[in-house]
Amino acid sequence: MTADPHTAPYPYSGPPVMRKPIEDALHRVVDPEVAMTIVDVGLVYGVTVTNDRLHVLLTMTSAACPVVDVIVDDVGAELDRVAGGDRSVDVELVWEPAWTTDRMSARAKAFMGW
Repeated sequence: MTADPHTAPYPYSGPPVMRKPIEDALHRVVDPEVAMTIVDVGLVYGVTVTNDRLHVLLTMTSAACPVVDVIVDDVGAELDRVAGGDRSVDVELVWEPAWTTDRMSARAKAFMGW
């Protein structure tokens, strides 16, 4: 299921035509520790697309996350598929603001029994 572009849980800046393919790509990346998409978990902090770059700000639930490399690699691979020929993909891992459970989607909270 793809998030409504008007209610995406992260800021998007770029060509409107790129928004849905990027959202779909990010929804295909699963956090293996919780078996939910990184969008539902709230790990995506923002996406910026320019003519030569697709930049995503990503966080983890903790700095000690054992699957950080897997998630970052999966995000890069999925975004490479939709980036377009000359556009590079840059996945930037950030720690501020710190992730909290408030970032989780209603679907994720229900899945966790909250």
